[in-house]
Amino acid sequence: MSEADFPDCLGVTSSIRGRRWRLRHDPSALEEYSTESGLPLLQSALLLGRDVALSETANFLMPTLRNSLPDPSSLKDADKAAGLILDHIIAGKRISLFSDYDVDGGTSAAQLIRWGRGLGYEFGLYVPDRVKEGYGPSEAAFGQLKAEGVDLVITLDCGAAAHSALEYADAIELPVIVVDHHQMGEVPPPALALVNPNRMDDTSEQGHLAAAGVTFMLLVALHREARARDLTNTVDLKSLLGLTALGTVCDVVPLRGVNRAFVRQGLKVLSSNENIGVQALADVSSAYPPYTTYHAGFVLGPRINAGGRIGSAEMGARLLSTEDSQQAYGYAAELDRVNLKRRQMQDRILEEALEAAQAQSEEPVIIVAMEDWHPGIIGIVAGRLKDRFRKPAIVIGIDRDAAEPIAKGSGRSINGVDLGRAISAAEEAGLLLSGGGHAMAGGLSADPDQIDAFRTFICERLAEDVTTALENESSKVDYVLSPSSLTDDLMRVIDSVGPYGAGNPQPVFAFADLSVTYAQRTKGDHVRFTLSDQDGGNLKGICFRAGESGLDEALLMAGEQRFHAIGRLKTNVWQGRTSIDFNLMDLAPA
Repeated sequence: MSEADFPDCLGVTSSIRGRRWRLRHDPSALEEYSTESGLPLLQSALLLGRDVALSETANFLMPTLRNSLPDPSSLKDADKAAGLILDHIIAGKRISLFSDYDVDGGTSAAQLIRWGRGLGYEFGLYVPDRVKEGYGPSEAAFGQLKAEGVDLVITLDCGAAAHSALEYADAIELPVIVVDHHQMGEVPPPALALVNPNRMDDTSEQGHLAAAGVTFMLLVALHREARARDLTNTVDLKSLLGLTALGTVCDVVPLRGVNRAFVRQGLKVLSSNENIGVQALADVSSAYPPYTTYHAGFVLGPRINAGGRIGSAEMGARLLSTEDSQQAYGYAAELDRVNLKRRQMQDRILEEALEAAQAQSEEPVIIVAMEDWHPGIIGIVAGRLKDRFRKPAIVIGIDRDAAEPIAKGSGRSINGVDLGRAISAAEEAGLLLSGGGHAMAGGLSADPDQIDAFRTFICERLAEDVTTALENESSKVDYVLSPSSLTDDLMRVIDSVGPYGAGNPQPVFAFADLSVTYAQRTKGDHVRFTLSDQDGGNLKGICFRAGESGLDEALLMAGEQRFHAIGRLKTNVWQGRTSIDFNLMDLAPA
């Protein structure tokens, strides 16, 4: 039975949000799976819905580095890179890390910096400014590093496709080692070593790693090579796993294979608060351990990213690598301030973008553009438009104050629509200065006068794909529960299948035949509510951005109407009290 043949959940074929509810697993196979695995039905349903084979259940539920970590030698050039890096360290040469400005780049740099200090060595750090320099290495940046006397550059989370910059580095005799995870072409750029599980000739089968995971693998190779050379490093590699986990979660890579071990074990390390930078950031954001993927992805991550979006690009890496408490709290406070500013800018841009998008609501792709939209914010807004209109969205900011007016855009897509390929096709057609991406996201730069032609091209190219995707769209439901079944033991069963994220989605649960006994709009367009079943069981929770989804009206004006509901469950701990919150995703008339 294919996924498309799985039965509807509670018979819902069109919810208030216009979606079909479909079970994530084959219910006819559930009983046998549970019997053969010896696991409870709920746990079995979660595993079956994630295509975990019976033979894999033990490792999936208890992921460890011992069972999951590949030999770093399986990564092409990992051993070569380790040897070259140690050669330069032993010779007292200057090595500078060139990292991307996001969390994955920052955590990759912080891991290497902390490991280097265990040898008594201090790596340099260069993080390009998102607005002034753009993504990845450039000739100007490499020229500056060469002029400063740097002997070796290690790119982190970038560089795999930077042919012109690396050719320039080769020309000026600046050695470069590339550590990356992004897709790349058949011909690699010139580098001393190129460690990337997604290079065409890599056979490690670790292409799902984030750069933070690739960096940790490189550190294992470095640690092994250092021991072979009788060098002592005082850093325990496991102490760096918190950074590995943070980068892995925030880069939204699949939480399968070794990534599960990185995150499961790394969150424990992160929760120990031994990293003064993480502790400072948690303090200013009122977050408390034990940290989860939610804290990594929605509390710590956005603040670290804020520096790269609209603040100082290198601040995240500096925060995560510092040993100075006063410095850490200074960085954390500034990142928290910048993140608040980012949210305010985002709200303004989103309001303007929503207004512009309304006129395109019938188009297959939403493409909005306006002057002075910050390039560090537009990707987030594109994601919000995609959720609001349930179709691909591209948000473009126009800078007419530049030497030559330029438009920079960022897009987000829906399942079944390859936006990155369409943007690349637009570049090939001469409609963009540059552009590309992957199936679910893409970026571009263009002449502002070409935006209308680009819009026409993309809408015509993707119209059929969007129509098909929307026809096949459904909300996947893992299991049907009742309010009275919500206990701490049930939450422990749910958590056992975590950590959740990309490739292992947060479970969605259905509750049948409920009435709205309380509903109140809160700040930020959210609605707090209590749903009750006929047996007196209560389900308390929140519907985020209820106005955007149209669920606010259903909750606030329900009257005697009864509903089926789907959403996610979350354990809250506040002042020593534990409660279970229901995050509502959708409703359907019962």
